[in-house]
Amino acid sequence: MLRIAVQSKGRLFEDTMALLAEAGIKVSSSKRTLLVQSSNFPIEVLYLRDDDIPQSVATGVADLGIVGENEYEERGYKADIVRRLGFSKCRLSLAIPKAENYEGLQWFEGKKIATSYPNILQKFMQENGINTDIHVITGSVEISPGIGLSDAIFDIVSSGSTLVSNNLREVEVVMKSEALLIGNPEMSAEKKAVLDELLFRIEAVKAAEDKKYVLMNVPTDKLEEIINVLPGAKSPTVMPLATEGWNSVHTVIDEKSFWEIISKLKELGAQGILVIPIEKMIL
Repeated sequence: MLRIAVQSKGRLFEDTMALLAEAGIKVSSSKRTLLVQSSNFPIEVLYLRDDDIPQSVATGVADLGIVGENEYEERGYKADIVRRLGFSKCRLSLAIPKAENYEGLQWFEGKKIATSYPNILQKFMQENGINTDIHVITGSVEISPGIGLSDAIFDIVSSGSTLVSNNLREVEVVMKSEALLIGNPEMSAEKKAVLDELLFRIEAVKAAEDKKYVLMNVPTDKLEEIINVLPGAKSPTVMPLATEGWNSVHTVIDEKSFWEIISKLKELGAQGILVIPIEKMIL
């Protein structure tokens, strides 16, 4: 049985449970239970605070953990990064009052900075030769300058709306963060086998993200030109239609280039273009 530690609430919790569901792993998300076993996969989920997850994995309390990269770096525990998951993205940034004139990192020399991430901040300032007074607080870091507790803050930024509402502006991005799947370095062979199956399912889910399955009818005399503009996982599938001179072409297109490619296909004579979302993709 593989034990995975996940955040007990918040956006990372929601994204994690959605990933497990997409991977076909049924787990109760009850907030009243600390440890829940899957009903259809050899895995149990341990619900913890996000800052407790790196330690739980490093010490073997859990075999795996899904945690923000910011917490992983801040805690510094010995755990392997098994896979970057690409969701719950944010950044750790330095922010100062809007009215301040900022011309570079030297502004922070001798300043008091409030943060919940002192280790990451200390390392960054040392690398840049800046001496600061780091004030460690938990909770609403962004209110610190407004009440005279600090000159600036170092905190998580997602949309930036919280900074704006507290008359702050982001001036330096210190690191970018996303959800990580981390693992205990001394996992048993039996548990690694379960992990391999879990990773197989996760890869199938992630491979399908932001992709569309596209079917279209293509005149035979335009087939080569149309194939040249299609990306495809390997190469598009081409099948002759009952109507002579026409073919059905099937392919996979990334969301980010979807409309540009569709426009080219129409110009080249593709008709009856059908777009289907992809749930899983086994490469």
